[in-house]
Amino acid sequence: MSRYLIVGLGNPGQKYAYTRHNIGFLVGRFLAETVKAPLTACSFTQALAAKMSWQDREVHLMLPLTYMNQSGRAVSGYLRRYTIDVGRLLVICDDWHLPFLRLRLRTKGSDGGHKGLASVIERLDTRDFCRLRMGIGQPVGGDPVDYVLGEFSPKERGALDGFIQLAAECCRTWVLEGAHKAMEQYNRVRNG
Repeated sequence: MSRYLIVGLGNPGQKYAYTRHNIGFLVGRFLAETVKAPLTACSFTQALAAKMSWQDREVHLMLPLTYMNQSGRAVSGYLRRYTIDVGRLLVICDDWHLPFLRLRLRTKGSDGGHKGLASVIERLDTRDFCRLRMGIGQPVGGDPVDYVLGEFSPKERGALDGFIQLAAECCRTWVLEGAHKAMEQYNRVRNG
C-alpha cells in the first residue's frame, strides 16, 4: 500500500487557533474530522497525527506541535518512523503573498520567507517536496508578523470554511490523482 504524509503547519495553543498562520492546522483538523480519524499525540515526535485510507493509499495526517519555526524536526521524525518517501509529502501552509482564498500547489521550491517551510527544508535537506500554499492576503501597513499571527476578520471567517474544504479536496486529489492533476484543478481556482 502506498503511504503518504500530509502536514498542516501551525502553532499549538488556543491563542493561535484561528490565526492566519494556523490555516494548515485548520485544514488538517478538517480532514481528520471529515473521515472520523481522531488526531492523537505521537509518542516518537512532537505532533498530533491520524491515519486513514483513501482507496488503496495509506494517508498519514500530522500537525507539528513544535511551533512553526521548528516544524521540520517533527516532520523529519515522522517520515523516518514510517519510512515515507519525501516525494509523498505534502506540507500545507499560509502565504501572505497570495490573495485570500487562492491556492498554489507546487512540487518543489524555496521557503518564500515562510519559517515553517524553511525549517522543513533545512531538516530534510531538500526543497523537493510538495507544498500547498493558502493565500491569506497581504497586510495593509503594519508589521507582517502581527498580521499573520492575527485572527481572520469577520468577513474572512465567513469564507474560511469553504476555503478549508477546497484545500482538503486539493489534498485528496494530490493523493489519488497526483500533483500535476491537483495543480491543474486547483491553482487557478478562487473560492468566493
